[in-house]
Amino acid sequence: MLPISFFARVLTFGILLHLYVGIRLTSAVPAGSWVTWFAVVFLLVSLILIPLGMSARLIARQPLSDRIAWAGLSAMGFFSSLLALTVLRDIILITANIFSWMTGNTQALPPLTAYSAVAVPVLALALSLLGLYYARRVAPVKTVDVPIAGLDDDLDGFTIVQVSDIHIGPTIKRGYVERIVASVNALEPDLIAVTGDLVDGSVSQLLSHTQPLRALSARHGAFFVTGNHEYYSGADPWIAEFRRLGLNVLMNEHVVIDHGTARAVVAGVTDYGGGHFDPAHESNPAKAIDGAPDVPFRLLLAHQPRSAAAASEAGFTLQLSGHTHGGQFLPWMFFVRLQQPFVHGLAKLGDLWVYTSRGTGYWGPPLRLAAPSEITRLRLVPGR
Repeated sequence: MLPISFFARVLTFGILLHLYVGIRLTSAVPAGSWVTWFAVVFLLVSLILIPLGMSARLIARQPLSDRIAWAGLSAMGFFSSLLALTVLRDIILITANIFSWMTGNTQALPPLTAYSAVAVPVLALALSLLGLYYARRVAPVKTVDVPIAGLDDDLDGFTIVQVSDIHIGPTIKRGYVERIVASVNALEPDLIAVTGDLVDGSVSQLLSHTQPLRALSARHGAFFVTGNHEYYSGADPWIAEFRRLGLNVLMNEHVVIDHGTARAVVAGVTDYGGGHFDPAHESNPAKAIDGAPDVPFRLLLAHQPRSAAAASEAGFTLQLSGHTHGGQFLPWMFFVRLQQPFVHGLAKLGDLWVYTSRGTGYWGPPLRLAAPSEITRLRLVPGR
């Protein structure tokens, strides 16, 4: 349970950001006008809705809980766009003021100030609606070829379909999950990798909405590793439930699969921060591969890209991760790299390939901009 002081700091920060946006946008209209009063009321409603939406799952009554979540999280997405555009407007105005001072021409400043104040909320609304469309559509399939040195002939073309960060919860329900499962199964993969953050809520809240996962079908099965949100939602009950649904949960362990005459190692680790919740869940790539046969292809499922350094040392060939959402929407993708070594796509660390998915669902605001969701089809091909 987070301390009250934490929530007080978050609320204070939220108030200051709302004040900043309100002052900067209303300063361009006559004081006391209806626009000013509308902006004040809107920002007050936003300030109330956002924390309510984030904590809505604590409300037991349905559908009230989900409706509050939709309202609050949508308000969060809109305010995020509003804040980013307000900052961008201020940068433009500062630049314009400097240019005007240098040239002595100030005639364009008043119209620019007024029109930009109107443009910011209009653009924020347009971006929110566009981001809602991209968030709620079925994630498109992205195909990636991964070159593996010394790959066995029978593994040439071996197909892994990865889904990650679905975040079944207040705004992502059974129908959304059914569409993902149908898309995955249509690809007829050899193996399915589910790299964490499947749920945002307890088993009792989301039991019926996770049932479509039972239909996931691949030649060698579907494998799952925990993400940080499983620990926020009660990892042990969810692990038991995922196993009941037919997912092969890997917790610092591996299995060996036979594909024709070839063998491959499939390993999985608990979330990078799992040990903070339960010492028994400390993430350990070396332990996950301990005792595995020496074969050319050794796959590690690890929710966070931060596991890559330890995975490389342990001798893995390919790591599949998620967690970052590719930033999910502007401008936050620029800050992901402050915490994670990889944001999205295929990269290499030493002899280790790392693929980081942008995620198949979304977290928080139903919003995706410049960071599209994906169902990833990875094909193994021979490499040097």
